[in-house]
This record gives sequence, C-alpha cells and structure tokens, in this order.
Amino acid sequence: MIIIQGGRVIDPKSGFDGLADVALEDGKIARIVKRGAEGKGESIAVKEGDQVICGEGLVIAPGLVDVHVHFRDPGFTYKEDIHTGAKAAAKGGFTTVVCMANTNPKVDKVETLQYVLEEGKKTGIHVLSCGAVSKGFDGRTMTDMEALKAAGAAGFTDDGVPLRDQRFLYQAMKEAARLKLPISLHEEDPAFIQENGINHGAVSEKLGIYGSPALAEDAMVARDCMIALDTGARVDIQHISSGNAVAMVRLAKSLGADVWAEVTPHHFTLTEDAVLEYGSLAKMNPPLRTQKDRQQLIEGLKDGTIDMIATDHAPHSREEKEGPLTKTPSGIIGLETSLALGITQLVEKGHLTLLQLMEKMSFNPARMYGLDCGRLEEGAPADLVIFDDKKQWTVKGFVSKASNSPFLGWNLTGKVVMTICGGKIVYQEDVDEGI
Repeated sequence: MIIIQGGRVIDPKSGFDGLADVALEDGKIARIVKRGAEGKGESIAVKEGDQVICGEGLVIAPGLVDVHVHFRDPGFTYKEDIHTGAKAAAKGGFTTVVCMANTNPKVDKVETLQYVLEEGKKTGIHVLSCGAVSKGFDGRTMTDMEALKAAGAAGFTDDGVPLRDQRFLYQAMKEAARLKLPISLHEEDPAFIQENGINHGAVSEKLGIYGSPALAEDAMVARDCMIALDTGARVDIQHISSGNAVAMVRLAKSLGADVWAEVTPHHFTLTEDAVLEYGSLAKMNPPLRTQKDRQQLIEGLKDGTIDMIATDHAPHSREEKEGPLTKTPSGIIGLETSLALGITQLVEKGHLTLLQLMEKMSFNPARMYGLDCGRLEEGAPADLVIFDDKKQWTVKGFVSKASNSPFLGWNLTGKVVMTICGGKIVYQEDVDEGI
C-alpha cells in the first residue's frame, strides 16, 4: 500500500479541497481520511511494508487528462514516439492522454489504431487514441467508425485538417452521436487563410504577410455549433483561439448543444506579439491572436464556456523549426509546462482557483470522453499527480524528443513532484526522468 500523508487533497468532482491522507492499493484509491483545517485528527495507520509519501506542503490531485496530443507514431517518430511522448506526459503530471489521428498512416483503420493502443500499454500511463473521421483525411469518405469504436477508439477527429464539406460533417456527427463518442474538430477554413500559423493583424502586417484571420475559425465554429445542436453529437471545439469563437460556443451551450471547448496554455498565455520575439516557436494553428482575444479566452475559462485545458502537444525537429517563418511547421510542445502555466497565468493571477484548474485539466476532460478517471475518491483509479503549487522553477529542457517551445528559459510557478498511474509511480522529480 502507498500512503500519502497530510497533503492538500483536491477532488474536482466533489469540490473537496483540504488536508487528508490518501491510501492506494491494488491500483485503486483505497481510503481517504480528512484531517481537518489544521491537519489534526485521524490519520491512516501505517503497516510494515507500506510505502509512505509525505504530502506536507504539496497538492494531491487526480492525474491530469490531456484530450489533445500528437505523439507522431507511426510515421514521424523522429519528432516524437509513443514512449517519449508518454514520458513527457508523466513528467507533466498527466496519467491519461488522447492521441490525434494525423499520423502516417492515418488512424483510419483498425490495424493502425491497435498499434497505437498496444504501444501505449507499454508506457505506464493511459495512452488512448481517436480514430479518423474520414479515410486518409480526405474529408469526403467516412471511416468505419463503428469498427474503430469496437477496437478502442476514444472518439473521432481529423485534427490538423478542417472538415469543409458540411454535408459530410453532418453525417459524421450523426454517426458519432449514434455511437455515443465525441467528435473533435479543427476549426480553420483555408478559404480565408494565406499564410497559416500567424494571426492576420498588426504583427502579420509588420512581417509583410496576410496570415490567418480569426474569421477562418469563427465561421467554422458557428457552423459546427449549429450542426452539433441539430445532430445531438458531442462536439469538441479544439484549441479555441478567438474571442468570437468563444461567444459562439457560449451561445451553442445556451441553446442546449452538447458542445465542449478546449484551450491551450499557449493561447491563454501569449499573443501574436510573441511571433516577433520567438519566431517559429510561436507559430501554431490556430495562431496566437490579440490581447483582447486572450482576455476573452480567460473569461471563457472563468464562466465555464471553455471546459478544458489541452496542450495540443505538437513536437517538431529543430531543423524543421529553423526554416523560413512562413515555411516552418506550426505547433509547439506543451505537456511538461502545461500545469505550471495554468498555475502561473490563471491561479496566481486570480482567474481560477486551484480546484477550478483541476476541473479543467482532469475532471472535465475525463467527463467529455466518458473516462473512469479525473476524480479523487475512494474506489477511483489510483491515478494521481502530486505537485508543489508554490515552487518556482526555470524551464531548462525536456524529456520529449522535441524542444520546440517558446517557454524555454521562462520562470514558472508550480512543479510536479510525482505522478502515479494505476497505483505505480511513473515519474518522480530528481529520481526519474520519466517512465
């Protein structure tokens, strides 16, 4: 048995935030004993052979859940693979991740899905995967979504490629609704984009390019929210970046649509000005937008319009990111800095409580995918993150294969001390470098 003594226990499901002991046994949370405001009262008795972890001064929360990662496997393993991606996830406090389907080959067949899931089982954390919506991401020919579900697909997405054919999307949403699995959408209409990854605005004008306007996102979000309302599908608006798109999601929710939204740490932290300082390391799809958009994203987090924080962990090689700005691939890594950015940018600045942050990073992502995790209660899976929410640290390197991050050298608050998955320690600060 593992016994974590006297930590600040946070359970976003029940709303509990207080001092407690937590006992883990046989892959489950066996017992939680609340200690009271001053840490006094009953504690869990320690027996010979038990492993005791001192939680004093630390936060014990459900293992983080990331519904949007790219592990580049199969096909692009020079950027990342399932095993190195899982190590980065564990270091960041994540015990469950959902991989996107834009690998090579695409995850549009049962065989490819099975490969990802089988490799994921070897990592020590829960590696799930979506299946593709369309065959080869052609946007026209639906995959056998039922077969992909039977093989273990967590949901469906053509992430990286927008679904432009609304009739096809309507049918795909109906099928996803029938199968009771979510469908996640990349919302950028290329008809409005000249150079992707950089917001159309003051910065793009300085660079002498047109870029990617918020309209490209807004138009598709508005359309897809209404299709979601009609079909009853559970829809995830991925990596939302525009204030107007947040308003569209807010309206759709008020009308009764089963629409969810995720935001990345880089979108609630940075603006388009970061491109001038960090170059391609601040280039992503959708792009970083204005300060007004960033503030509206934070408001969306505060009022519940944005349900989840997801990293869109997108590793690329150093050589790929060192090319001309308009030619380099979009995306940055994010698993190892996500929690700290949430604490630094949202909790420390008074936008969210730590309990609300855990709701966005564990409980809500688990709810959207119908996963048995994201909560800290007796009988729940022993998937936990232990972190010091006050510790300041400097981002100096990564266990990911990639290092394409604008946050290198940043001073952040909030450091993962230990990650436990299935009752086993899969990351421990200053002991492991991962799984």
